[in-house]
Amino acid sequence: MISINRLAFHLVEILLEDHEYYKVEVEKLPCGATIIDTGIKAQGGYEAGLMITKIAMGGAGSVNLGSFNYGGLNLPSVVVSTDHPAISLFGSQLAGWKIKAPNYTADSSGPGRALSLKPKKIFEKIGYRDQSEVAVLLLETDMKPNDEAAMFIAESCGVSPENTYLILTTTVSVAGMVQISGRIVETGLFRLDLLGLDPKKVLHGFGYAPIMPLHKDMGKAMGRAEDALTYGGVTNYIIDEDDDALEELVQKAPSSSSKEYGRPSYELYKEVNFDFTQIDPAIFAPSAITVTSAKTGKVFSRGEVNTDILKKSINF
Repeated sequence: MISINRLAFHLVEILLEDHEYYKVEVEKLPCGATIIDTGIKAQGGYEAGLMITKIAMGGAGSVNLGSFNYGGLNLPSVVVSTDHPAISLFGSQLAGWKIKAPNYTADSSGPGRALSLKPKKIFEKIGYRDQSEVAVLLLETDMKPNDEAAMFIAESCGVSPENTYLILTTTVSVAGMVQISGRIVETGLFRLDLLGLDPKKVLHGFGYAPIMPLHKDMGKAMGRAEDALTYGGVTNYIIDEDDDALEELVQKAPSSSSKEYGRPSYELYKEVNFDFTQIDPAIFAPSAITVTSAKTGKVFSRGEVNTDILKKSINF
């Protein structure tokens, strides 16, 4: 079975060697852990964003930059595909581990989760555990981790601090916006899982989403980033499942099935004081989804890109 930490580490080595090209900043903590800043103090950019999206997927997918016309609004977009959806998306890219260390907290994703088994129920569901002497993790944060946090992460992953690589990303940076839009296929799989589909039955995944313009206000940046997925994200999956089950699933899968649909995310967030638990979870889904049965070849599709909301989101 593939090792997503080893695959991702090959990409980390490129970032380290060509850090000037990717406009990232590299720092070694006293404990030996390596920090790669892609947007807190570093400038980062599209190339760094594409690279950290691949790393977030455990190196088990393809990530490219394109341009799409969204109702007259031309935006750069991330195009993502994977032939290992359960492992790449759920075992790695899913932001499933809340780091809680002394004087430091951050949401984390990336292949290091498959060493720490955070959360355990996800890895039981997909039947995967990585074995690697190196751990790679993405931290969504506006501050770098301290020594205690890095050592806590290393111990949780069962590796030495010297073999721990922590990539820092923030929503108020180009690289951060790229990697969030690059979660579109994972977003769709997460929704299908909530609707009862076994993620191991998903054989291939593909999708794209716009990269929204930057905003230095964190709340508005978060709203734009979510709208890219909810109102601009398009997904396609090949699934080893019967037609009847897929037809039923796809009807409920797009974000348009949510009672919250039709309002920019920032408006929703502000209304509940950014307490996401008060928001209908069905809104956290792609705008459009197409599934193909690997058994019969029959195709089912639902949803569409909402360009009006994308334009409203940019005007906040």
